[in-house]
Amino acid sequence: MGKGDSLEYYFASTGFYDFLPLALDLISTLGFSQQEAIEAICKVFDKARRYPPTKNRSAWFLVVFKEKLFEARADIISFRKTKG
Repeated sequence: MGKGDSLEYYFASTGFYDFLPLALDLISTLGFSQQEAIEAICKVFDKARRYPPTKNRSAWFLVVFKEKLFEARADIISFRKTKG
């Protein structure tokens, strides 16, 4: 696994590095993979560009990241099913 494949890289690149410990706890608690987490943080970044958090950034991140983890899992499962 290269440097660009790490969660730290994606969290730093998207500007959410300060939430990495919270995200790691959530990922392990809910049983998600690193691949799902990477997809989710990219989705969080996309949402933050359209609808940036205005008041409580940490609460916003927690809610959106959890939502995007499940969305990422569904996308990955769907992709694998259609790929064969």
